[in-house]
Amino acid sequence: MARLAVSHARAAQLRRRLDVPTLRAAAWAALALRRTRRELARNGLYGARVSPPPSLPAHARRGVLAVIRRRPSTCLERALVLQRWEAAHGGPSDVVIGVPGPSGDFVAHAWLESMPDGLAAGYHELVRIPAPVD
Repeated sequence: MARLAVSHARAAQLRRRLDVPTLRAAAWAALALRRTRRELARNGLYGARVSPPPSLPAHARRGVLAVIRRRPSTCLERALVLQRWEAAHGGPSDVVIGVPGPSGDFVAHAWLESMPDGLAAGYHELVRIPAPVD
């Protein structure tokens, strides 16, 4: 009986976290990642456009982050999709592309300026992509 009570409590907790706006944001992010990959391949870095997200509350961002963490994508694709979400919610931020410095192999990394990850500290800025203006 205790196990059943835990299951119900866990299900209720999951329902609270997975509200409709969060699920819609997750669906947008999954589609945006796929389209961004195609846009980058077809149009290059400066020609790629990420479609704006639907009008959703800011808390739905957790759906975007969940998809971005779990879907196979490049750091550039993730940064561009996050940039579009943040710009639509009043937090425009540049995408920064950097390199670690002179080395034998060329390596680059992209991140959102307002959300640098642990890798960003070891990179020198090479290119900056301004936030979209609608």
